[in-house]
Amino acid sequence: MVVSGAALSSPALRPARIDFSGGVPRSLDHDDIYHPKGGAQAQARHVFLQGNGLPQRWQGRRQFCILETGFGLGHNFLATWAAWQADPQRCDELHYVSLELHPPGPEDLLRAHEIARQDQDAPAGHEQRSRALVTAWPPLLSGLHTLEFTGHATSTDRGLGRVFLTLAFGDARHLLPKIVGRFDAFYLDGFAPKANPEMWDPWLLRGMARLAAPDATAATWSVAQPVREGLKAAGFAVEGAPGFGAKRDMTMAHFASLAPRRTPAGRPQGPWTGERRAVIVGAGLAGALAAQALAQRGWTCTVLDRASTPAQGASGNPAGLFHGVLHREDGVHARLHRHAALAAAGYYGPLIRSGTVPGGLDGLLAVRGEGSTADETDRLESQGLPGYAEGQTRTEASLLAQASLSGPALHFLQGGWVDPAAIVRQALASPGVRFQGNARVKALRAPVNDDPTWSLLDEAGRQLAHAPLVVLAAGGGLPVLAHDVGRDLSALGPQEVTRGQLTWFTCNSPLRRPVTGHGYAVALPDGRLLCGASQQPVDAQNQTDRLRQEDHSWNLARLHTLTGLFPAEGSTLGGRASWRVQTPDRLPLIGPAPRADLSPPVRRDQPRFIPRHPGLFIIGALGSRGLIWAPLASRLLCAWLDATPMPLEADLLDALDPCRWSVRQSRRAA
Repeated sequence: MVVSGAALSSPALRPARIDFSGGVPRSLDHDDIYHPKGGAQAQARHVFLQGNGLPQRWQGRRQFCILETGFGLGHNFLATWAAWQADPQRCDELHYVSLELHPPGPEDLLRAHEIARQDQDAPAGHEQRSRALVTAWPPLLSGLHTLEFTGHATSTDRGLGRVFLTLAFGDARHLLPKIVGRFDAFYLDGFAPKANPEMWDPWLLRGMARLAAPDATAATWSVAQPVREGLKAAGFAVEGAPGFGAKRDMTMAHFASLAPRRTPAGRPQGPWTGERRAVIVGAGLAGALAAQALAQRGWTCTVLDRASTPAQGASGNPAGLFHGVLHREDGVHARLHRHAALAAAGYYGPLIRSGTVPGGLDGLLAVRGEGSTADETDRLESQGLPGYAEGQTRTEASLLAQASLSGPALHFLQGGWVDPAAIVRQALASPGVRFQGNARVKALRAPVNDDPTWSLLDEAGRQLAHAPLVVLAAGGGLPVLAHDVGRDLSALGPQEVTRGQLTWFTCNSPLRRPVTGHGYAVALPDGRLLCGASQQPVDAQNQTDRLRQEDHSWNLARLHTLTGLFPAEGSTLGGRASWRVQTPDRLPLIGPAPRADLSPPVRRDQPRFIPRHPGLFIIGALGSRGLIWAPLASRLLCAWLDATPMPLEADLLDALDPCRWSVRQSRRAA
């Protein structure tokens, strides 16, 4: 990443500029107030909750989904969360997606919410919810950021239900077409149409029809004629209602379109309605976290693995690193890794801080420019991204690491290390999850006739388990299983199996941060310094977990080049070898499995149009980055099954889709 004069296509956003001097917060970007003097929370309850028939409409439901155009200072979200929390008949899960071009910083959020509390506008528990929101507030980077809250902000009792807030940071005109989901209610709350015409664009409003559930409603304080006409063009029946405060009227609407709705086969067709019982193949990170996420949503899960105990593959390493990447062009690869890394930090962070699993979340240094001249190595391609990665000169990075690093570095603020085997054990100990070892799955038998269950068979054709949902997370076993299943999974495309070996030794290491570059190093709490990992394609010479001296030598040479550290003479070397599967584009395969039967012919120009097997999901080819991909994959799995809003934009879903390779083959053939 060290270049001369290169520019980064940055996803960083300009924070909201807010004037608090007038009593009511005012946006300097749009020259308009954030809410009326009558109170932000009171307006939210009158216009958006009552205007959408809430809380009555979410009562007794498994989930309810809301889309808001304009997060502002978060008052509508906090009011909705408060109403949901106070309702004994609330839905199990509340999903709230909100668009915002200029998000506020956490300090401005706290200040605005304190004003609401002092005005006695906020309900009981407002301060608690506000602080939970500010604590979880993500870096101000474009894209989707999903935050999860339990029924009470400080509770860990999953039985209280959960609230999912997805902040869609960026221009609504670009983001709205990429959102994947079905929404039961719409909060239309951008600044006034004259101050912020882009948010009320008729084309944008018409785009809501694609996202509207059959019984969807919408509400806004605006009565502008273009707004009402835009809603009508989107298929909503519009009516007026008494307004709030100084506004005499407001607008309410319900979705009344009779146009046929066609959802692509590669998108959720609707919430899972069958028996909530699943079999997960693979007891590594991907399989364990998938089982845990399903169990938290009421599924009964059996996890099969060929080994007698869990985490015997790469997930059994004593430590692994998690961090994002930064590219000159903020393309699909960089965006996906950023999403995954932030999701990983959000998942591992509470477990590390509570002492549940060993690890560190104090940041990670990614060394760049190794071997460059002194002048070049002190220039980074970018100074990083606020809240995500900071550029450090070689001197600064070495001081932070307490080691002589070989070049400048990016300090990934939410990166770190964790014990993956401890994560696996913690996840598999979840209620509703059962581990079954010594279970070598050789084949799958698809559902037949009226039986909706998949059967998993061993080498002798005996049934190991059966369930209506199967998740293939078999790591290195996935290519073999895909080959044996037949042409349906052969569409997964090329996969490379590589062997990686770690090295460790006991020393009094000065290293204070995990370091990565061409190789990596991390100091463990037990006094070992771990480094690695060698990587070679698997062939007849290295199909063994026996440790190889040449790999130890490579790891130690890389350690010395990267950090200046080396084991003392006579040190005993330990290590571990494991196998990883990756795709040529270095992105995993996450999504529902393709179906080979394509009669009648279907569109093959986009992965989302390829038919899928009901009840068969793939989480595979995570490569050496299983720690960052596994939490995101489990979120995607649950969103798919429950048909809740996806935590990724549509183009990023396509980039992970297991069908992408067959689409590429079709394009080449054409």
